[in-house]
Amino acid sequence: MKNLTMPISNEAILDLKVGDPVSLNGVMITARDAAHKWMIETLVKKTRPFQDDDAEVYAAIKQLLNGGGIYHCGPVVAGLDTKDYRFVAAGPTTSIREEPYQADVMRHFNVKVVIGKGGMGPKTLKGCEETPGVYLHAIGGAASLIAQTVVKVQGVHKLQFGVPEAMWVIEVKDFPAVVTMDAHGDSLHAVIAQSSKAEFERLLALPL
Repeated sequence: MKNLTMPISNEAILDLKVGDPVSLNGVMITARDAAHKWMIETLVKKTRPFQDDDAEVYAAIKQLLNGGGIYHCGPVVAGLDTKDYRFVAAGPTTSIREEPYQADVMRHFNVKVVIGKGGMGPKTLKGCEETPGVYLHAIGGAASLIAQTVVKVQGVHKLQFGVPEAMWVIEVKDFPAVVTMDAHGDSLHAVIAQSSKAEFERLLALPL
């Protein structure tokens, strides 16, 4: 098990290889579809002008994401009325939806770890090489267990996106994950896809 504390250095990222189990510690941000679309349009490509609290949020997340992490997660959150926030469930969501955005977000903010489930594609893998960064596969179906690693909810940005889509700032301790895409161009997801395709073709070729 390799322990990573955010912010994470380039050296620590380059030391990681596909298959390495890691334990994450420190502060990271949850972000799903709405947040990634907003980051690309407003902050990265600037096709949409700043509105409302955009400038304030940009300043806050820019500091947190430099050497930090993005978690693809739509949490169940208690304490919404009192703002005494607590994660009840914090399982990973499917990452491939962010494939059009993720590499650009990684490079713009110097994001070192992206956490989710299901893996991502070649564009994100290239982003992992160039940033450098890694993709970490979290445990699907263990939402309440993972929530126990969230020791504090420090705040939230863009709550107007809705609770699952908001950008929650969380402090985690001993968050478990596995490196499945590294900064050296290796992707466990690509390997499995290729081997599965080959096996499928072999089965199709069998005589009836």
